[in-house]
Amino acid sequence: MSAVWLQLITLLCLSFGTPSRADGHGVVRRNVGEQVTIQCRSASNQDMLYLKKGLNEEEDIYFTDSNKSTINQKFTDRLQFHGKLPTVDILIKNLTLNDTGPYWCMYKSTDQKYELKTTRGSGSVLLVVTENRLSPTVPQCDQSQGDLPLILASVVICAGVLIVILVASLICIIIKNKRNKARRR
Repeated sequence: MSAVWLQLITLLCLSFGTPSRADGHGVVRRNVGEQVTIQCRSASNQDMLYLKKGLNEEEDIYFTDSNKSTINQKFTDRLQFHGKLPTVDILIKNLTLNDTGPYWCMYKSTDQKYELKTTRGSGSVLLVVTENRLSPTVPQCDQSQGDLPLILASVVICAGVLIVILVASLICIIIKNKRNKARRR
């Protein structure tokens, strides 16, 4: 899966999708080895639930109806589900980089004419799995070394310089406008 594709999908979801929230909707970021719960919900009673992955919902991850549940072989040891239709929580454990992508909660039911009707339920997410960049060999911030006062002093000095530059620019603009008005008279 290319990094450009992931950035494009993330950008689109952030622009048009829902923001990431604690309940797992929208864009969800996790590290390799962590877990995520996808909360599939539907407002009405449904006969079947499919958890699909991919932009075009091309990969079936999980399926359930009132009689049975089926899990994709790639997720057999890593997927758990809790609840009954139409409210199902799907837990994916031990996340890998390959788990990154959009996941869709798709509900299917038959109407009064026995035609199959497909609707998208709430709970669909864009899962972004990243490698944990921190390792024991990477130095951590240690406030006991005394760097914090130096950093704060640098920030205050930079802010002061910016304020002086802004004030000087405003004074120059005001003086220039007064001179232009005086010339016009």
